[in-house]
Amino acid sequence: MSADQTNGPQTTAYEWIGGAESIRQLVDRFYDLMELEPAYAVIRQLHPADLSTSRDKLYLFLTGWMGGPDLYQEKYGHPKLRARHLPFPIGSIERNQWLDCMQRAMDEVAIDAPLKERLHESFFATADWMRNKPG
Repeated sequence: MSADQTNGPQTTAYEWIGGAESIRQLVDRFYDLMELEPAYAVIRQLHPADLSTSRDKLYLFLTGWMGGPDLYQEKYGHPKLRARHLPFPIGSIERNQWLDCMQRAMDEVAIDAPLKERLHESFFATADWMRNKPG
């Protein structure tokens, strides 16, 4: 279902994707892929052995970022994405692995193509801004 078929351009990405359950599926698939696929080894190494907190934080963040309840801010305060990621070396390799892993997750949980394209553009802009090392 696309936004044009439901509430028109006023539909948030949160509504379009299907709400909390769909975001949880996306986040879980993202981290499952990161954990299982050797292609994402570089970004996996930047995370703790137990991904439970990482899964929860990304779910909470994406919920608000997509226009749903601002759960991350309620629990942790302002996201301060760049500041929170500065301790981790993020260059083009890390950015590209993160984006590829998220793209695969979006493909596998069957997000509508137009929404997937919009999300990918936004994810790219954010991931590129997060780079803090050359390359």
